[in-house]
Amino acid sequence: MLSPESAATVRATLPVIGGALEDITGRFYGSMFTDHPELLRDLFNRGNQANGEQRGALAGSIAAFATLLVERPDDRPDAMLARIANKHASLGVTAEQYEVVHKYLFAAIAEVLGDAVTPEVARAWDEVYWLMANALIALEADLRRDSGESWLRATVVERRRQTADAVSFTLRPPIPLSFRPGQYVSVAVTLPDGARQIRQYSLSCAPSHGDWRITVKRVRGGDTPDGEVSNWLHENVQAGDVLTISAPFGDLVLPEGDTPLLLASAGIGGTPILSMVEHLAATGSTRRVTVVHADRAPDDHAHREELERLVADLPGATLHLWYEQAGGCSCRPEPNIGQVDLADVELPDGLSAYLCGPLPFMRAVRSELLRRGVPASDIHYEVFGPDLWLGQD
Repeated sequence: MLSPESAATVRATLPVIGGALEDITGRFYGSMFTDHPELLRDLFNRGNQANGEQRGALAGSIAAFATLLVERPDDRPDAMLARIANKHASLGVTAEQYEVVHKYLFAAIAEVLGDAVTPEVARAWDEVYWLMANALIALEADLRRDSGESWLRATVVERRRQTADAVSFTLRPPIPLSFRPGQYVSVAVTLPDGARQIRQYSLSCAPSHGDWRITVKRVRGGDTPDGEVSNWLHENVQAGDVLTISAPFGDLVLPEGDTPLLLASAGIGGTPILSMVEHLAATGSTRRVTVVHADRAPDDHAHREELERLVADLPGATLHLWYEQAGGCSCRPEPNIGQVDLADVELPDGLSAYLCGPLPFMRAVRSELLRRGVPASDIHYEVFGPDLWLGQD
């Protein structure tokens, strides 16, 4: 909780600092990477730095945390902190790196805002930063301790093409490790220029398999560069190769119990949902489960037939498909054409919703669920990439 003096200062300066945060974070990253190029080369996602998404995520997280501190001082944004902490733990972020970030972030604040950053303002925002940083450091330490491992060398035992742009890799870790349906692993690869880049991929199978599976969609940039790691994996990794991966992390996980579920996904966001559905089928669940998936076309839907089969094996489950273009689809059930619209989908009372996919898709689904009376606290989501949706839980 902020001290009363700092809370008053943060409340008064939040509009100014919040409005300048994107400029601040741009300068912050520029200065930090100039002095510490190894952070950009070996830790931060170079693609998200190039397109500006990481700057937006950092600005959003700071603004959201500060806003909650002054508007709801008795509440801690656990959902937001958990998402960030899981991502940081999977990347191997250290407590010492928070000191580095602090140094360059506050130098950027002073540079952008000049004389407006009085000693009183600096102290108040320093308090905000360290309240957030120390909470994350503690959460990340707990996650690493629970995982018991840092980086693992996993053997690729199978490579299988799922769609024209998606390939699954079945991995065998060197020691038995469990995971929860919905979690992800980080994959670290060394690119031709020597950079060590890390990306997260959801585990797209049930824990009962023993082996793990990730499904990687090739990122085609269009107006931005192609995805470095996804394309490298597509072009270079075959059965018998060894990948460096993290232990499983992630807080979008299938809950125990008999609560009705809505599992909604779009595109490659279907991978954590597939893990959940397979686990439900493997354990003989009779829960009421509504599964929703949207994609461009049936041929673009990775693991489509597998999902159809698994849902059919669940006595309490229904599947709803939406495709922008259906073609001559032999899908079961018959797909809807266009964007997802839950208005006519029957949803049971008391459900918990789990969403994964592009932000516009998740915003649309979340808005409809809120309109139909689902509490915000019962709507959970996973973002592939920087979380640009912070503070809305």
